[in-house]
Amino acid sequence: MVGIAVITAALVIILSAFNGIEQMVSKLYSDYDPAITMRSLEGKTFDSTTVNLQELRKVPDVISVSKAIEETVIVKHGKKWINGRMVGVDYSFVDACNLSDHMVDGSPYLEENGEPTAVIGAGLLEKIDGYISEAGEYENLMLYTPLRDASMTRLKSPFKVSPLKVVGRMNYNKDVNDSDILVPINYAELQLNYGSDITALYLHIQKENIESVKEILDSKYGKKFAIKTAAEKNELIFKTSESEKKIVVLILLFIFVLAAFNLVASLNMLFIEKKENIETMERFGATKKFIFQIFFFEGILIAFKGIVIGLVLGVGICLLQMEFSLLEMPNSGGEAFPMILRVKDVIFILGMVILLSVLSAYFPVRYLVKKTIN
Repeated sequence: MVGIAVITAALVIILSAFNGIEQMVSKLYSDYDPAITMRSLEGKTFDSTTVNLQELRKVPDVISVSKAIEETVIVKHGKKWINGRMVGVDYSFVDACNLSDHMVDGSPYLEENGEPTAVIGAGLLEKIDGYISEAGEYENLMLYTPLRDASMTRLKSPFKVSPLKVVGRMNYNKDVNDSDILVPINYAELQLNYGSDITALYLHIQKENIESVKEILDSKYGKKFAIKTAAEKNELIFKTSESEKKIVVLILLFIFVLAAFNLVASLNMLFIEKKENIETMERFGATKKFIFQIFFFEGILIAFKGIVIGLVLGVGICLLQMEFSLLEMPNSGGEAFPMILRVKDVIFILGMVILLSVLSAYFPVRYLVKKTIN
């Protein structure tokens, strides 16, 4: 009973923990990554005037459409040099990605007094030994952006070199933190001499309707544009998390089966201890079916006690963690380990452990009765 209770509680806790981790990962990626990204199939850039943005904004459930310019750049600070990814965006993207909620320090603005400013990934700024002063002072970087159609010669540099004022550090996920620099799209256009060209369109959409909007966009623009959802863009991250969850559940169910062998052993010992009583009952006219039911329901009673205790323990521990944050994530600055308790998971666990318990009681008792009683 204790073994069954522990494994049942572990299943509830593990599934709830994975739910919390999945939601945390999804939030880290989905806040920054737009619900749908459109990129040209014909080249790296495309003329933004070839797409009717007003028509895109009228598609049902589309909240906003943002133009974007993405380019690998070289960042210099003092004697430090590093590659980064400059992402030129407009202000609708800043609002949609909840930038202000993901600031480590500084300000979430891409312009100050008419001058372009930048928000940089926390990891990237750390790599070049930069920092954002609490006194309101900004960090100044030198940005080397590749010029379109530039050639390598002794007299002409293939890069445009410009100073850039960094006003804040952002924290989303490791990929963004270690590479991205958010700048105004008009600054990116001037740096790269793109004119009206852009590299992508970011569409922010109501979460529950992403797939239906993607189908509409595929039918209209699928021949010229690669249209991907955030889940498709980060497919490996989400599929790995889901696979880990399934593997861990299978392992715990296997352990539950091993724990159920204790139930089989207990029933076997009980059958041996009560052999004389069984013979007496036979003399009084007890049938095989009657004796089978006695031991089968005894096994069910033991298992169900363990299941109920396990569910109460598992749900109780999850609720305590959700309410009082008893366990913190390592290296998170005091952030509580995420837990999400879902009714469907509890029902799934209950169904699986009941099924395994019934099978663990039914077949051993049936074998013992058939072998022992004539």
